[in-house]
Amino acid sequence: MKDPQPIKPKKPLHHRDKEISVNETKVAANEANISPVLQELKQVKQLLHQSSIGMMNYPFDYQSAYQYLLTQEVDQQLAKSFIEAVMEKHGADQQPSYQVIIKDIEQEVTKRLQSVTFQGLTYRHKLVYFVGPTGVGKTTTIAKVAAQSKLQDRKSVAFITADTYRIAAVEQLKTYAEILDVPIEVVYTKTDLEQAIQKLSAYDVILIDTAGRNFREDAYIRQLQADVEVNTEAAMFLVLSLTAKPQDLVDIYNQFEPLPISRVIFTKIDETRQFGSMLNIILEKHVGVAYLTNGQDVPEDLIHPSAELLAANIMGNAYEI
Repeated sequence: MKDPQPIKPKKPLHHRDKEISVNETKVAANEANISPVLQELKQVKQLLHQSSIGMMNYPFDYQSAYQYLLTQEVDQQLAKSFIEAVMEKHGADQQPSYQVIIKDIEQEVTKRLQSVTFQGLTYRHKLVYFVGPTGVGKTTTIAKVAAQSKLQDRKSVAFITADTYRIAAVEQLKTYAEILDVPIEVVYTKTDLEQAIQKLSAYDVILIDTAGRNFREDAYIRQLQADVEVNTEAAMFLVLSLTAKPQDLVDIYNQFEPLPISRVIFTKIDETRQFGSMLNIILEKHVGVAYLTNGQDVPEDLIHPSAELLAANIMGNAYEI
């Protein structure tokens, strides 16, 4: 065992050492005073950089609001239209605060969303198809809708699944069917689908889980079109995940657009802080919203949306800036 090392005495400060110590103290004090200024300059520099990307040059608070919309993944032209609507409201001679601008944008978003439908199952259609690419949470969403329909609306519900490309999806829906005590039919062909619909015709609503595949496959969309032709009076919900890139969401919608889409369902809103993609789809495609989902729990994590709710989600984080 080594002997403990003695603590060396501190060397006395010489005149030169004292001078260095005083200078270091002054530097530290100056840095403390300059730090907030540097932080502000950094923020301004970042804003200018973002502004050059956004290709806009609004007054500072308007520009900050515009950049916020872009960070929310709102389409650039759509964001521009919101800012200019608020600027027109206040006129050139007024300079509202950032908080007022954000509140006005939220009101403008709500106003524009009033033109679309926010409605889930209406029971005007016995058949309801759920379509969408793989991985968006389609099967779990169907279970949530079925649970609310049966437990809250007191409707008789049945399942049909054509998602036989993924065995796990069939088993998952069978498990939900057992828990909810609803019948389920697994179909492989158009004839199977027709027979299943006939067999379950006594039920109030039949929820159909379509195959989840790569949405870029044209053959997949053609197959869905053929299946829908079995009953042209059916409703159809397109399920989209908000964790997807904004352009991918647009591409997905464009690919499914040949189908008779009634409304969209946005899933996984609990897994992101960017909600502007909803606006891009709703306002640019003029389509309504049936449901939002925010978790895996059945049936709790199913939200009935409204214009006010979507606007609050999109603009809520802006008040933290």
